[in-house]
Amino acid sequence: MNSLKDTHTVGHSAQQQEPLVPKKDIREGLLIFILAAIQFTHMMDFVIMMPLGPQLMRVFQISPREFGLLVSAYTFSAAIAGFVSALFIDRFDRKHALLALYLGFIIGTLGCALAPTFGLLLTARVVAGGFGGVLGALVLAIIGDAIPEYRRGAATGRVMAAFSVASIAGIPIGLYLASEMSWHAPFYLLVGLSLIILLGSVRFLPPMRGHLTNAVPGNPFQVLKAILVQRNLQWAMSLMLALTVAGFLVVPFISPYMVANVGFTERELSYIYLFGGLATVFTSQWAGRLADKYGKQLVFRAAALISLVPILLITNLPPVQHYVALLVSTVFFIFFGARFVPAMSLMTSSVEPKLRGSFMSISSSVQQLGAGIAALVSGFIVQEAADGKLVHFEWVGIMACVVTLVAVWVVQHIRTVG
Repeated sequence: MNSLKDTHTVGHSAQQQEPLVPKKDIREGLLIFILAAIQFTHMMDFVIMMPLGPQLMRVFQISPREFGLLVSAYTFSAAIAGFVSALFIDRFDRKHALLALYLGFIIGTLGCALAPTFGLLLTARVVAGGFGGVLGALVLAIIGDAIPEYRRGAATGRVMAAFSVASIAGIPIGLYLASEMSWHAPFYLLVGLSLIILLGSVRFLPPMRGHLTNAVPGNPFQVLKAILVQRNLQWAMSLMLALTVAGFLVVPFISPYMVANVGFTERELSYIYLFGGLATVFTSQWAGRLADKYGKQLVFRAAALISLVPILLITNLPPVQHYVALLVSTVFFIFFGARFVPAMSLMTSSVEPKLRGSFMSISSSVQQLGAGIAALVSGFIVQEAADGKLVHFEWVGIMACVVTLVAVWVVQHIRTVG
């Protein structure tokens, strides 16, 4: 069998173009492992901000609105960077683009570790978001290029399980370091781990040039036009926008709400992500396999509709026993992940390979923009009462349910093309 390198570099006609990895073997497994490792660090960098919320609000003496800005700064930066990168990202070897973005992400994360003030931390989050947002989109584009459509759901599930691993290991360790040392410590840990993964990626990732065979030549704005005028891709982006808004109306304030309203301590927050991650590391992969077997749209609709229940529960949770709160949060994370896996797989299958990198960058920008707006909206709606409790979180839950129902309606309009 040809090597991965040969598979990427040998030209094919549009009719003969094959997946970058033609057989399910050890090399496909290594590729998915590296992508999952990169996704792990990227996701940990993003999600660690939310459980650190109570500590950051206390240390910097900031309001929920300012914390919402801290979260959304990352996503707004990622949105802008995604639109810019869409002009040229499909013109490069996927490996070279991935390594360059990962290096920039590491530099931004190091800036977070070194930041002594709220203003400098906000600036560092902008830098990390500019590289990290495009990085996540490129990882999904590589899956779309490398993995055949009939195995793409399972592969997406394995890479998306990086969020679960970040929740199981990364967030509890990060919160422990933050409580024992300072909030800077998790970012130092993340920088060190990312450097190791970067060196491994340089050594083991193969060249990835298969998408260049039928690349769109000429003015890069023609690429954007080719993407934006396709109705199928408009529906795909609408799906991810709705799904992201629904999630990020709720997620940024789960940790502050659990501390202020339910009775968790800052140290105990790690259990929310530990149990949620342990569950979703399996359920995300099951969702991917079910999507391949029964259809991505069917599995998405089922997961999205069931997710309405834990959304309403977690945003209306009164002071209860910790095991009850952990059960609710775990179910929330299970269906939060279960709906994303078939949606991501469906999105990568909705675009032809020659446009996939640019489309994933634009789609990532739309998602990040939606996440930033959702976090800001939540920051304006959720208020801190005189007794320190957070109020109006239930309004956010109702909004998230409505947007989820919009996503269920949108998904029926999307078709797969490759």
